[in-house]
Order: sequence, then C-alpha cells, then structure tokens
Amino acid sequence: MRKSTKKRTKKTAVKIERGSGNVFADLGLPNPEERLAKAELAHEICMLIEQDGLTQTQAAKRLRIDQPKVSMLMRGRLKDFSAERLMRFIVMLGRDVVIGIRDPQNRRRPTMRVLAEA
Repeated sequence: MRKSTKKRTKKTAVKIERGSGNVFADLGLPNPEERLAKAELAHEICMLIEQDGLTQTQAAKRLRIDQPKVSMLMRGRLKDFSAERLMRFIVMLGRDVVIGIRDPQNRRRPTMRVLAEA
C-alpha cells in the first residue's frame, strides 16, 4: 500500500496591478492605440467569418487575399495589415464601418477604439 504525501509549499504574495484597458500600452509597446484598434478590428473579422460559417479558404476568396493571410489575421499576426485594410475586409464581409468622433471619456487620455454593434 502506497502512502500519499503532500508537499508543503511556501506561499508567496502575488502583486496584482490593475491594467489600463490597453494591454499594448501596459506592455510599453509603441503605438498602443493603433495596435489595440487593429486587434479589435481583427477580432470582429474573425467573428464575422465564424458567423457566416466560412472556411479560411472561402474567407480568403471573399477578402481577395490568400488563405495563409487569413490564417495570419486569425492568429493575431497583424503587422502586414493596416487598420484601413482591416476595415475594408469588414465591408467585404457585408458589414458597414462607421467612424465616429466624440469627446473622450478621460480628457487627459483620449483613445482610439472599435465598437461593434450587435
């Protein structure tokens, strides 16, 4: 009969820091607002592809790009895609893109965001 043993581990305090809402800014990456906007646009494209039940090959045909580029987009590899190009993809997937300008929620730190309507 085997005797089970429990290993005692020393608990260490974990410091938790509230994020800014933009992981790219929190990581200190350049152009964090643009990176976040592109990530949000890419996420919306992925959701539209899924909602329309498209394969990557079918999506590529509709977006007029090759399948490996669709794969890159869906994996978040966005360096080869401008925000404008991502917005054109959304239009090619049959949705409107509306750009609005308004007073910022935080006057000291205006943001660029993508808001998708249901």
